[in-house]
Amino acid sequence: MHKKKNNDLGLAIVSPESTVQTENRSPGGIQAAVQQEAKCGYAIILMALYWCTECMPLAVTALLPVVLFPMMGIMESGAVCVQYLKDSNMLFIGGLLVAIAVENWNLHKRIALRVLLVVGVRPALLMSGFMGVTAFLSMWISNTATTAMMVPIAQAVLGQLCATEARQDERELQVEGKDNQAFELDTKAPQEEEINTKQDLVKIQQDYMYKDEERDADSPLERRRKERELKYQLLTKGMSLSVCYSASIGGTATLTGTTPNLILKGQMDEIFPGNGDVINFASWFGFAFPNMIIMLILSWLWLQFMYMGFNMKKSFGCGKKNEGDKEAFAVMKEEYRKLGSMTFAEGAVLTIFVLLVVMWFTREPGFMPGWATVLFNKDGAFVTDGTVAIFMSTLFFIIPSRPFCCGSAEEEEGEAGEEGKKKQKAPAALLNWHVVHERMPWNIILLLGGGFALASGSEASGLSQWLGESLAPLQSIPPFGISLLLCLLVGTFTECSSNTATTTLFLPILASMATAIRLHPLYVMLPCTICASLAFMLPVATPPNAIVFSYGNLKVMDMVKAGFMLNMIGIMTINMGINTWGDAMFQLSTFPDWANITHGTKP
Repeated sequence: MHKKKNNDLGLAIVSPESTVQTENRSPGGIQAAVQQEAKCGYAIILMALYWCTECMPLAVTALLPVVLFPMMGIMESGAVCVQYLKDSNMLFIGGLLVAIAVENWNLHKRIALRVLLVVGVRPALLMSGFMGVTAFLSMWISNTATTAMMVPIAQAVLGQLCATEARQDERELQVEGKDNQAFELDTKAPQEEEINTKQDLVKIQQDYMYKDEERDADSPLERRRKERELKYQLLTKGMSLSVCYSASIGGTATLTGTTPNLILKGQMDEIFPGNGDVINFASWFGFAFPNMIIMLILSWLWLQFMYMGFNMKKSFGCGKKNEGDKEAFAVMKEEYRKLGSMTFAEGAVLTIFVLLVVMWFTREPGFMPGWATVLFNKDGAFVTDGTVAIFMSTLFFIIPSRPFCCGSAEEEEGEAGEEGKKKQKAPAALLNWHVVHERMPWNIILLLGGGFALASGSEASGLSQWLGESLAPLQSIPPFGISLLLCLLVGTFTECSSNTATTTLFLPILASMATAIRLHPLYVMLPCTICASLAFMLPVATPPNAIVFSYGNLKVMDMVKAGFMLNMIGIMTINMGINTWGDAMFQLSTFPDWANITHGTKP
């Protein structure tokens, strides 16, 4: 024992690096490291089980690292708690405040109805209009709120089209009945002359009653009714699915569109702190927006094929509009009329929203220095997308909802001595905290923090390094194959788990694996993050699916049949994008220097 101690001391004197290696190789050091990794692994497995089964609220499960990591000796309590309110959380809060303001003043409904009035009500055009509007709104406000607003509008328009077509069928048959009335009287006259006995009369009446029942069951009106019901049943299914699917697809286009996108941003900054802000609003939009457009077009084609066929004349329509189209158009026009003219508040919210998007794009565009680089970020990353989001959303609590010259609608009588005068109240702001408190999904903020805490704990315990080394044999598989397999795995997992929990669990593992096999981390993390939002097959997979399913027009198999193909389309589209324009944008074919920081390795 004494001799070994002297050898250890000798090594320490010669090389400090050798000391670390010797300590790590000693039985005690290895056992302690394994214990830390095992403890962190236990915490992750426990949280994954709770998230999948939802035996506790998701947000409460996300708070477990605050208890488990300090008690297991993995991280200090202060270091864990800091993870729950990082820059990505601020970006999320700022984006949600903008969305709440848009919803509060019904600006999203005005945009939706305006676009639909331009598109028209022909089936294929109507579906493309609903998908385009839903996807655009989901880029900025929550997928759930977008779906909840768009589905009733779609139901009302289709209901009006069906009712108008029914009245048109009845009118056509009445005209045909008048034309054939004289012929029917001529055929009945000879039969009446042949009636000689009471028994013959009864028999003929019975025959006529039986034939009338047959005619009612097989009448042209009944046949048209059945055909119309089948047609609009398929049309309603296709339109409902198009709304919920386009909400999920649209959310992938912007960094604030859905929670998994922000989780990737936060995990990249946590695991690779020297990444040079590789994921920001502009870079994400540059990659994800073209991908969203391609997915939306292919999804429209698939739903069109499934529920409407490819009869271009009937679907798109050419020439003069029929009465049904005019009445359905009138329904949307009436809904738009009810909104009235655009108010000062709507104009102010729209202005702030446009300015926010412009500032996000120009902060760090990539191909030229942005305004933040020129003004603030010369010596560091002081101003981020989160800074911009909070600054602009703060204006909602400052700018009034009416011009000051108009005052408030409420006026009070002046005090005694000021008779005849009225005191005018200052107009309310565009947003107040009561509205924000009711509509802000605070649980998602805790979910984001729980994911960042898990990533930090995995790094501190050495679990990330162990996972990366264990997955090193994957280096023999081509990168394209790795990305495709992982997208299939994540796409399957997200069908039975929330997309937030899926990305929170998978991204740290994917980062470790990419570093171990010297693959650009974004090559696997970026497509898997988007795939986590492509939950199309089950009603419970995502809130938009559940909202559409609750209307009772769909069966589970309807969603499975349509969603399976859309999942495949999404996975193939994302992998095509990551190997084409994604490679050009992020230099994914090379292993970046900043990725070596994770495990302390050298290029």
